[in-house]
Amino acid sequence: MSESTYTQLLDLACGAFLLAAVVVLWRREVAAIVRIFAFQGFALAALPLLLGLHEERWDLFAVAFGLGVLRAGVLPYLMRRALTAVATPAGAEQAEEHHYEEDVSEARETQPLVNVAASLLTAAVLTLLAYAVARPLVALDPTPATRALPVGLAVVLIGFFVLATRRRALAQVVGFLLLDNGITATAFLAASGVPLIVELSVSFDVLLAVLVLQVLTTRMRAAFGTTDIDDLRELHD
Repeated sequence: MSESTYTQLLDLACGAFLLAAVVVLWRREVAAIVRIFAFQGFALAALPLLLGLHEERWDLFAVAFGLGVLRAGVLPYLMRRALTAVATPAGAEQAEEHHYEEDVSEARETQPLVNVAASLLTAAVLTLLAYAVARPLVALDPTPATRALPVGLAVVLIGFFVLATRRRALAQVVGFLLLDNGITATAFLAASGVPLIVELSVSFDVLLAVLVLQVLTTRMRAAFGTTDIDDLRELHD
């Protein structure tokens, strides 16, 4: 692979990776957000794949395959199962109309703390902040991977923002996973990949966290009838 082709493909993968994080702020339907997260998983898996092709490192091919399976397959599947458990009514004939409306609302972030326009503007500011913070690091070693380092930092910041502004528990799970994806991408771009055993250990930790969050979300819905964080806080009060 030539240097120019490698640079163009890496920029394309990073652009898709960052775009997916921004689109998460735009969409409110949790099912659509899960699909976007799966797309971002493919973009993330492309990073070690391109690095492996460029540097002829076969271990990065295994890392890319594992990331693709976990971030674009397993984790979205688990989140779809959790969404089905909390947002799908048992049937129109078995539920009253107001119960049906409550169930449907669980599948949509109806009242985020920050509206869509302000969220997109904040994403732009956070991206500019990430580029400003990463400039000294890029100047140390201006390789194509290092020049894309601000993308990983921007997704980390956007993940924090999603965690802070979304009210549905599943939407906050996506924010947590965006944060983890950003950290993973930053590690790949800054260090030209990470050892396979390190990535496996981190991935298993993330998988375990999502399994626990899936169980907790389902139990919250069964016990309190909602996964809205503000409603649960009112119950505590």
